[in-house]
This record gives sequence, structure tokens and C-alpha cells, in this order.
Amino acid sequence: MAIVGRTNSGSEVMDLETVVLSEGEKPLETRLRPYPLRILMAAGGTGGHIFPALTVAEELVGRAEAYDQEGARPSVVFLGTTRGLESRVIPAAGFSLRTVTAAGLKGISGWKRLANLLVLPRSAMETAEVLRSFQPDVVVGVGGYLAGPAMLEAALKNIPTLLIEPNAVPGFTNRVLAPVVRAAAVGFEATAGYYGTKARVTGHPVRRAFFHIPAKPHVPPFTVLIIGGSQGSRAINECAVRSMTILSRKVAALRVVHQTGEPDYNTVREAYRGRSIEAEVCAFIDDMPKAFAHADLLVSRAGAIAVAELAAAGKAAVLIPFPGATDQHQLENARVLEQAGAARLIEQRVLTAERLAAQVEELLGDADQLFRMERSARALARPDAAVRIADWVIELGRKNREL
Repeated sequence: MAIVGRTNSGSEVMDLETVVLSEGEKPLETRLRPYPLRILMAAGGTGGHIFPALTVAEELVGRAEAYDQEGARPSVVFLGTTRGLESRVIPAAGFSLRTVTAAGLKGISGWKRLANLLVLPRSAMETAEVLRSFQPDVVVGVGGYLAGPAMLEAALKNIPTLLIEPNAVPGFTNRVLAPVVRAAAVGFEATAGYYGTKARVTGHPVRRAFFHIPAKPHVPPFTVLIIGGSQGSRAINECAVRSMTILSRKVAALRVVHQTGEPDYNTVREAYRGRSIEAEVCAFIDDMPKAFAHADLLVSRAGAIAVAELAAAGKAAVLIPFPGATDQHQLENARVLEQAGAARLIEQRVLTAERLAAQVEELLGDADQLFRMERSARALARPDAAVRIADWVIELGRKNREL
């Protein structure tokens, strides 16, 4: 039989495995078996925060039996909110989600900022309660307003913390957390300097399916995939509809797949209908690797995970960085791909329907150029990033157990 041992506070510590031999029911041997590692993933709000954490979590759970002699899988729990994308994506992936109240501060002013500031004490209390009840060995954060309270509370409790920083320039939360986190997994060499000796260049954790997308022959009918991020982009949505209208008059057999985000879904869908363009309009694309596989070219924002997925899939793109990103980190991400010859860059301040249409037309008309860009993109990929980060999480957790 198996009994669960507990500390004085009532929290679970280890399994007591009792082995009963042949002499009746009397227990002859009892040995202690350490409980599996507990890992809390603080990731919520946008796909750029959620999917890297989810990729690492799947790597941890998927290969648990290979590193634990007892065959025990780590217990991975996500920390999120009830209103974010995580409330749908995390449970669908088979992971437990514990929710807290949280609100952002960056880029917000006036009464809204004051209201969000008043949420912070509640965020801290609820996060502390999750840490107390779950007792993680490691807390992993991927930036955003949710990661701040979780990583800070964990650091104050001396729980090992690992920060995943996928951007070329760290976001606001990750810069604030730099002095308190124990480790930082960064996607770019240039980013390591922000975290000093705490940093390791691991690359970006990207879902495995992106690495298995086969090369596509670039012949009509052409498919253009338009993505404004998991929440959509009004600037890209409005420009893309006009741009694809221009392009449809010049490129035969053009097909558009457009992820709009929830707010603009109905407007964009009706706009395409009125222009007689073959367009598949989605508020959110659940199977993004499949959408990538069918695309000849992407038009996209330049969030860190977006550019990492482009590299993993070996896809050419026209990148339009979000101009409001902290310290222009999307612009820096896009420049990395542009300088490698993997993408074209159009800043939003000079974006017009005519300019976008001309850029897409040029690329679709030159299959050799598309293939060269795809090869350059794939050369930037780091297929072992999730493995490296998972190894580090395990290393931190085991060291913590030994203390």
C-alpha cells in the first residue's frame, strides 16, 4: 500500500511505499520515495507568453520516465487568469490551471492604471496562497503582468525561479525581475547581457509540430497567411484587406487565411465578402502549424514566438512589428530575421496597402527568392530549446531538494 507523508503544516512531502512480503499481512520493509518535482508555470494573457511555457511543460511531462528512476512524472501546474487565452488553451492541452486576479500596468494611464494598481495586493495574496498550497520546487515565468507577482513571491520564499526571455530586448516585467530571478533562459545572444551570469542562451521553445512542416512548392494557387498576434491587430487587419484587394487583381488564384483576433472578426469577414476574395477568416487559429504548412508567405507581427515559429517552420514572411511594444522589442526581433535574409520588414509608420501589396507580389512572383528566405529562416531555429530549458528546470528543482 502507499501512504502519503505530510509535514506539520499538512502539506504532502513524500510517498511512503510499504512492501508486504509472503509472511501474512505484516509489513516487513518500508522505504521513502521522493515525491515528483512540482513545477509552477506563470504564463498568461497572450500566446507569446503561453505557448513557450506550454512547450516546456510538454517536454517535461513527455520525457519524465526517462529521467526519474521511479517512473514518477513531474507535477506541472499553470498559473493564469480566468479571462486570458490561457483559460482555454491550458486545459485543452491537459494541464491544470490555477487562476488569480491580475492586471497590467505598462502602457496604461489615468484611472485605469490606478484601478490596476489597486489589484496588485490581491494578486500578491492569491499568488502566495497558490505557492503555499502547491509548494513548487521551481517557478517558471515567461514575462507579462502575471509573471511579476508570481516570480517575486517565489523569490521571497527562496523558491528557485527561471525566467524565459524570448525577445531580443527584454520586456518591462522581465527587466524588473532581472535582479531577483535565479536563472534566465534567453532566445538571443544579445539578450544575455541583461541577466549576466544568470543567463543561458537556449533559443526559443517552439512546439515540435513547427519543425516537421515540409517545404511547399510555390506555384499557383498561392496562399497568404495573415497573423496579427493571438489578440489580433487592427492596423494589420484594415491594411491587409485593402492590400489583398489590390493583390487579387494582379496575382492569379490567390487565397487568404486571416487571423483577426476577436474584436475585428466580423468586420474583416464582411470586408472580404464584399471584395469577392477567397478568404478564410478566423478569430483565432487553433492549429497554427497546419496553417503554416499551407502558406506560401506570411504577413505577421514580430513577437518573439512568432519569429521563432517562422524559423522553426522555415517560412518566409513580411513582418510588421507592433510599434507600441516595450523598447521596440518587436522591431529588434524583426531585424534579426531581416538581417539573416529570412524576412522583409515594413514598419507600421510607413505601412500602406499599396506597399504591402507590392512586397507580397514581388515575393510570390519569385519562387527562388522564397526558397532562399525559407532556408535562411530555418538556419536560425534551435530545435533543442525546449529540451535545454526543461533540463535546467530539472537541475534547479533537484538542487533545491538537496538543500
